[in-house]
Amino acid sequence: MRATVKDVAALAGVSPKTVSNVINGVVRVAPDTRARVEAALAQLDYVPNLSARGLRNGRTGAIALAFPDLTTPYSAEMSHWFVEVAHERGWSVQLEQTGVRPERERELLLRGREHLVDGLVLNPVSLGESAIVGAEDLPPVVVIGEVEQHLVDQVRVDSVTAARDMTEHLLALGHRRIAVLGCPGDGFDSATARARTLGWSQAMEAAGLPVGDDLRWACRAWEPEAGAATVADALARGEAPDALFCFTDSLAIGAVHALWSAGLRVPDDVSVAGFDDIADGRFTRPPLTTVRLDKRLFAERTLELLAARIADRERAPELAVIPHEVVPRASTARRARR
Repeated sequence: MRATVKDVAALAGVSPKTVSNVINGVVRVAPDTRARVEAALAQLDYVPNLSARGLRNGRTGAIALAFPDLTTPYSAEMSHWFVEVAHERGWSVQLEQTGVRPERERELLLRGREHLVDGLVLNPVSLGESAIVGAEDLPPVVVIGEVEQHLVDQVRVDSVTAARDMTEHLLALGHRRIAVLGCPGDGFDSATARARTLGWSQAMEAAGLPVGDDLRWACRAWEPEAGAATVADALARGEAPDALFCFTDSLAIGAVHALWSAGLRVPDDVSVAGFDDIADGRFTRPPLTTVRLDKRLFAERTLELLAARIADRERAPELAVIPHEVVPRASTARRARR
């Protein structure tokens, strides 16, 4: 006989409602209670009747998660935590790559409207290209990232403040000619790029330092190859800075390679800093100074808001800002006297 929710509840010593909460993932359950229920589910080899559950509550137990580019280390690490936290809620995750193609976001919104997924987590590159703008009858959606919007729930890092904090860290080390890598331009633009450029310029202007175009380095993509190519071009023009603040760790890895190829030492000749604290950045030579955010906390807060939106479509949109910190490592050092 197929095990039922009541069978699982009896074995775990909880109510059938608690078992349903664990399976559906919308209501938070205490970790020890969840562990007992999950052990009972495994022991009884419980298989949910998805058709019956869908008819009962209109939910599939699945959500969709979209990043612009799934090949980046940052997206891979964030996807890992979203899948882990979703599993703890009893949700499965459908991954999608949207790039700058809003039609893929529209397809995801359609899945939500047709109840093929219970909710969506979207990471638009810019609000103007996002399918949520002008859309009617939005399904439960949480936006992650720096786009400025008030249509749906959102989770982000304060990139303006974080970039200002990193720039101030470099200034405190005595650097004055600080360039930034990953600015809008060269066919690439994003809300995050604009926010981090703004934070850098605020810190530089507060210190009475220039923020000219020779210090704003754009690249075609936020990837090591593009970052290395941009840095190589800037060095060929004689624009070597005291320090280089890269808007992702992946860009910083490419920058370190280009500097090394040009015979410059990091951090002796040029300090290099990144953003995101990806695992690869901790094992470069030298390890990268970076801006760290708690990726698990980011996923937890996002899915909390999504669960609340699934339960109540009429809630006012909420914004959650995840804390950050500057993590100094060996890729930055006090500027040598010249």
